[in-house]
Amino acid sequence: MSQTIRFFLNGQAQDVSVRPDMTVLDWLRNAPRLTGTKEGCAEGDCGACSVLIGDPAGEAVHYHAANSCILAMGQIDGRALVTVEGLKGEQLHPVQEAMAENGSSQCGFCTPGIVISLAGLAAQRGAARAGLAAANGEANDNDIHDALAGNLCRCTGYRPIVEAARKVLAAGGTTIAGPQVAAFERIEPHATISASGSTFHQPDQLGLLLQLRKERPDAILLGGGTDLGVALADYHSDWDEVISLAHVRELRAIRETENHLSFGAAVTWEEVLDRIAGFYPSFATLIRRFGSTQIRSMGTIGGNIGTASPIGDGPPALIALGAEVELASLSGHRFLPLEDFFLDYRKTELRDDEVIASVSIPKPKEGQEFRVYKISKRYDQDISTVCAAFSIIREEDQVRSARIAFGGMAATPQRAGQAEQALIGTSFDLKAIKACSAAISAQFKPLTDWRGSADYRLEVAANLAERFWRDVAGELVEVMAL
Repeated sequence: MSQTIRFFLNGQAQDVSVRPDMTVLDWLRNAPRLTGTKEGCAEGDCGACSVLIGDPAGEAVHYHAANSCILAMGQIDGRALVTVEGLKGEQLHPVQEAMAENGSSQCGFCTPGIVISLAGLAAQRGAARAGLAAANGEANDNDIHDALAGNLCRCTGYRPIVEAARKVLAAGGTTIAGPQVAAFERIEPHATISASGSTFHQPDQLGLLLQLRKERPDAILLGGGTDLGVALADYHSDWDEVISLAHVRELRAIRETENHLSFGAAVTWEEVLDRIAGFYPSFATLIRRFGSTQIRSMGTIGGNIGTASPIGDGPPALIALGAEVELASLSGHRFLPLEDFFLDYRKTELRDDEVIASVSIPKPKEGQEFRVYKISKRYDQDISTVCAAFSIIREEDQVRSARIAFGGMAATPQRAGQAEQALIGTSFDLKAIKACSAAISAQFKPLTDWRGSADYRLEVAANLAERFWRDVAGELVEVMAL
């Protein structure tokens, strides 16, 4: 057991003794006094607190942006941390230089986080150019907008910021000055960190995780912390005992078979996006609307399921695709359809000694059509009012099977069984869609809250069935936040 957290800060090795549940933002501003990292919303929404997190990946160190306001110090043990101050060496970082030359900053409060996010994008582009990462085509404005989706700016506006980003990316991207891969051997993660009444367990094997889970059923299970971290930062709650899933090899694995994709519960949504886009483009579009790059790079597929939120974006799509969840304990493993995992509001099948081990998604079948639609007040950085996922398989112009699932319409993510039956055996025409819409309206009794009234939710949910039909028919429907 250790009382210190070891990591690289702007290239320099650190050995810090603080509560592992202290937020990285609080430590940065109060200990080393690196105040370029700002606090805005304290919820991971505004991006003013953005930092870069580095992890060894093959021959290089891969950096991604993260929100330090909802990131616990224990989560950076064994990793590299870069703040806006660390980007500048003898000269300005190319992103800093381009931002300054282009007049891309006014008040400056949001600027450090914007610089960090663009530096992360530029580093990924530079790694791809150097052959150290999978290339994903030339960077374009969509990549820039995606990188900036988690950074708010109300002064300058985004045009000069985007122009500065274009300049850096056109030059081929950049690198992040920091430790080499071999240096990480000196700061390998501790199995357990304990300081000032907070204990942070970091098992690296599933067996060790399950033993800890059995012995400490009341400990917090921590995936990426993008949900739990909000309470840590915003409500100043304490985590006296945490079991982190981030280093469990089995939970970090991605496996592909002839018919399925399997994601370990600790796989991040950014990693899911990289693998799912070629199979289900509509699902990839939804994942890009999961918060922001900062959120997706930390948030995990298992955490999104385990929180059991009725408005979580992932479960409706996963249920419609027929996903299966694996639950593990020392007693063994059990598998169940994801829709059976949710019992009631924030209640699941997960037992006190179990963890979510993996999620398995079938690959597309011949004749399958899948679409998922998220309706929210903003396109990016917003919670669903309604999320609807539709999957059908057609043979000889008839619907052989159908799976439809909704979020935001009940206490749990839920299948629309009556609506599915209205489509099966039909030629998937407008008459069948009208019957499907009517069945949706009859089955659900949603609540009214600040995101939308019950009547609005019912009307939108029913209308999305027709949108699915028109989408499959090839009619272009502009994706909007409603």
